[in-house]
Amino acid sequence: MLETLFKRPAILARYRDAPFLDAREKFLKQCALSGYPRSSLKKTAWILLSLAYSMNIDCDRLTVRDIELAIDNRKHFSPPRNSPECKSTRQLFVHVANEWACSLGLIEQTSIESPFSAQIAVFAQYQREERGLSPVTISTRCECLAWFFKSLMSNQASLYLISLADVDAFMESKRSHGWKRSSLTILTDSLRSFFRYAESQGWCAPGIAAFIEAPRIYDQEGIPEGPNWEDVQRLLANSHGDLPADVRNYAIMMLLAVYGFRRGEVARLQLDDLDWTGERIRVTRSKISRIHYVPLVPAVGDAVLRYLREVRPRCSERTLFLSLKAPIRPLSAMSISPIVRSRLKVLGVVLPHSGAHCLRHACASHLLASGFTLKEIGDHLGHRSVNSTFDYAKIDLAGLREVAELNLRRLL
Repeated sequence: MLETLFKRPAILARYRDAPFLDAREKFLKQCALSGYPRSSLKKTAWILLSLAYSMNIDCDRLTVRDIELAIDNRKHFSPPRNSPECKSTRQLFVHVANEWACSLGLIEQTSIESPFSAQIAVFAQYQREERGLSPVTISTRCECLAWFFKSLMSNQASLYLISLADVDAFMESKRSHGWKRSSLTILTDSLRSFFRYAESQGWCAPGIAAFIEAPRIYDQEGIPEGPNWEDVQRLLANSHGDLPADVRNYAIMMLLAVYGFRRGEVARLQLDDLDWTGERIRVTRSKISRIHYVPLVPAVGDAVLRYLREVRPRCSERTLFLSLKAPIRPLSAMSISPIVRSRLKVLGVVLPHSGAHCLRHACASHLLASGFTLKEIGDHLGHRSVNSTFDYAKIDLAGLREVAELNLRRLL
């Protein structure tokens, strides 16, 4: 690996004669597979060379403090102490040293588990294996439980010490911080489901689950809010640039707007999900955990193909959308909403919720206005039941105006 980075014999000999040659070369190969450019690999090799003289990797375990002391005591250090260059260089050294130690299995993690994490893990397994709930639902419920347990007093080391008053206090704190009734309903549903299971396992005092009440939610109460289709067209037109980030983000927004994909569905797309011969896309639906096939629209295919040819880093990762800078890694679902939000902000489009999901609402509204039935729209969005699509009937203003203009006297 070093031979591909350094050509001058004297420099190459310096790197090869330093301690821990095999460990340094192995880590550099891992960085290369992760998409590090040549300049970053050379800088990493230089840092490893310095660390090789100050950091002992022949031990069984290392702590973060051991690594920091080795960095501060290294001999190869040119910037003056306490200078901005010194601080940024130290941060880079700490990052590379931690990554190197982790790759060798030496780092001693000091992570702090959340309260009752073991019970949450068992509950998640029950939800997955016994009830067959989707990964999204399970993840949401576990996250809500972690919030609740972290809000408790530190001396509550047993579930038997948790009372209904603790649940009510937690719910009231979220209500006072502006949580909507729909969000509180999800929270109460998560807590009720957990305590019902905890009671069956004998983990807690009986009767808590029965008295956890959710706020009243009226059927078909909310209205889906998204940009109108003219704003979506402006969004796509203004996002069609030549910068690498523009090319990638344009392909993402095309998938969100044309198919109404959820952000998690876009983040999970793999290269093998694109059937170029059959002109279709395979997508794993988030909520129902089923595989659907949608036709590959030419405009979407062109956007994705340009991203693959011109922008996507060359690496072994099979996920479709990746970060553009090293370390190369798949985009998370959480990173997709900011892409849409920032673009809408540039256009001056103001919405209560301007993340990736608003394009799903815009897609459904556009299909409804184009004359498609609720069943057809539900199939396009991947709804399990047509009841999930009823919300969009409330935004058919043209149809509602026709109903309002009817002469109802004829019916008498």
